[in-house]
Amino acid sequence: MPAIPAEFSQVTAITKANVYFDGKVVSHTIVFPDSRKKTLGLIYPGSYHFGTEKAELMEIVAGTCEVKLDGSEDKSSYSAGQVFEVPAKSGFDISVKEGICEYICSFIG
Repeated sequence: MPAIPAEFSQVTAITKANVYFDGKVVSHTIVFPDSRKKTLGLIYPGSYHFGTEKAELMEIVAGTCEVKLDGSEDKSSYSAGQVFEVPAKSGFDISVKEGICEYICSFIG
């Protein structure tokens, strides 16, 4: 798998933030010329559950998190440079114990 990108060129950045869990998870959407969308976000310490409409690829840019996909009993830890996928019409629990976890979320399909 290619390295996690350090920057994106020629995108439109949506200035209004996506704010979840009283500001503990915040992201901004970027739109590519071909209309693909990604979000760039921060997750502060805590535990959160997200549902998915489309499949998602989560790339961890910095920090560490623990993830449990819906329907699984297994938890996995991810840190900078690692990725995980979440199926469409599903969800996941994500927790950050300390610091801030930075991520890129790509919508698949």
